[in-house]
Amino acid sequence: MKLPFIAENDLLDRSRFYVILVNPENQENIGLVARAMKNTGFSRLRVVGKPELTAEALRTAVHSTEILRNANFYDSLDEAVSDLNLVFGSTARQRKAFKIMTVDEAVLKIKTYPLQTKIGLVFGNERTGLSDTELRRVNFAYFIPQVGRQPSYNLAAAVLITLYTLFRESTSNLVPQGPLPIPRKEQTDCIELILKKLEKRGFMHETNREHVTNLLYDLFGRLTLSERDRRFLTAVFNKGLDKE
Repeated sequence: MKLPFIAENDLLDRSRFYVILVNPENQENIGLVARAMKNTGFSRLRVVGKPELTAEALRTAVHSTEILRNANFYDSLDEAVSDLNLVFGSTARQRKAFKIMTVDEAVLKIKTYPLQTKIGLVFGNERTGLSDTELRRVNFAYFIPQVGRQPSYNLAAAVLITLYTLFRESTSNLVPQGPLPIPRKEQTDCIELILKKLEKRGFMHETNREHVTNLLYDLFGRLTLSERDRRFLTAVFNKGLDKE
């Protein structure tokens, strides 16, 4: 599948980020997390409190099963973050003892550290989120703004929003992958063919010829015809309109 745009660079070095799921209940959510990671260019997944993944996780990880197969499993959050330099924890609620920043502020904070910094992004259980004890293992806690207190974002949605926010900051240029317009002379030739066919059919006449010509040049000029466009229009006006 060809995308309309591709990201040309990776200013944040997404390979140094680790998505860490703490005691996830739903295997399907783990698969959806892998899919969100693949969509946004992240690849390192760590799972705490689950010894293995099941078919449910593989089923929802569309085209992202390699992330699950390369995932690492830990008995505790302490283990999962022990080799990381900087850890961020996602939370959906206010905490008395912890200062909470927004996800955008978290990304700005990340950008103040060297590119060699290994960073963990920790997400809690679907029902309970991260406990205060688990938040002690992070450097910064952040939340994703929403309209009301309930319901909170689904685990996979929270991961996707976080990673997409980072992805936006990691690329300075999206390169268009659309078709190349044909040379201007070929565009003009195609428009002239259409004009001749319309005049032959009686659509154009002495009183409207200049106006219709200008309208068509403006319309097809803005369409910046590709080779595929030209073939289609030529077929329509050579074959479709010539048939009675």
